[in-house]
Amino acid sequence: MTVIGEGLFYFDWELQLMEWLQAHIGSSGFGFWLLSNLSAFGEQLLLVAVMGFLYWGLNKEFGKYLGLNVLMVNVWNPMIKNVFLRLRPYFVPGYKVELLRLIDSGADPMDVAAQGYSFPSGHSSSAVAAYGSLAAHEKKNRLLWVLAILLPLLVGFSRVCMGAHYPTDVLCGWLLGAVVVILVPWLRKKIKSRGLFYAVLLLSTAPGFFYCDSNDYFTSFGMLLGFVLAEPFEERVVKFENTRNILRCILRTVGGALVYFGLNEILKLPFPKELLDAGDLTAHLIRSARYAVVIFAAVGVYPLLFKVTGKLWKK
Repeated sequence: MTVIGEGLFYFDWELQLMEWLQAHIGSSGFGFWLLSNLSAFGEQLLLVAVMGFLYWGLNKEFGKYLGLNVLMVNVWNPMIKNVFLRLRPYFVPGYKVELLRLIDSGADPMDVAAQGYSFPSGHSSSAVAAYGSLAAHEKKNRLLWVLAILLPLLVGFSRVCMGAHYPTDVLCGWLLGAVVVILVPWLRKKIKSRGLFYAVLLLSTAPGFFYCDSNDYFTSFGMLLGFVLAEPFEERVVKFENTRNILRCILRTVGGALVYFGLNEILKLPFPKELLDAGDLTAHLIRSARYAVVIFAAVGVYPLLFKVTGKLWKK
């Protein structure tokens, strides 16, 4: 292993492999477009669509099971990242690895707080947690098992080709996702009290407030907090019913996505952009609070509309 100061450690074969891949892929054309977009299978928009389609549409409990696994891996991942503080491959001098697809397209590539650290790969761990949860929940469905293996492989390969992650980032990201798919449901079975179960999960993630400085941790912690508050609210107050009508599932998912992304933008309006981008404790607390409100609204409050839309649908 080669170590160049804080945050720059790697195996030479990793960067040599990445240089070779980028030299053969190029930065344009169909091959580049395809590999670039494979990352989408581990990104927020598609994961929200998958979870939402299940939770708001087909199977509420299945959606909560999948959602909690993804939320947990998305909090634990940046907590590990902020321990190792591994900078992304394009920071290494002497190699020609480029970042071909920004993590945060609106931020400078050198802004570590916005682009995040490298180890382990968040896309890879999220992909395993999401698609692995689908297969683990529906154990007899062979197609889901194929997707649970194939999609994370494609996502990980894409992250390496795009210059966002070392191969070892991807390998450890896959491992973290697999651990979460096994560990979180196991804890849920062992801890009978839901309140105590959620307290254990929150306590396991709270230490990140004392040492994490990247946006991804505070985003994910806020989402987890919002989910923990929204689930009992929905069960006691809302009590919405799922539907087997695919069109209604799609419409509910589209509506939920609009609530999620729209409310997120609305909640930014009271604050100056300089404050939100400052990267200090105040900005991080605002970020966590914003995402907590967004998830509580999407998971707990938005389904109140389903009774109204159900009546309209019947008419």
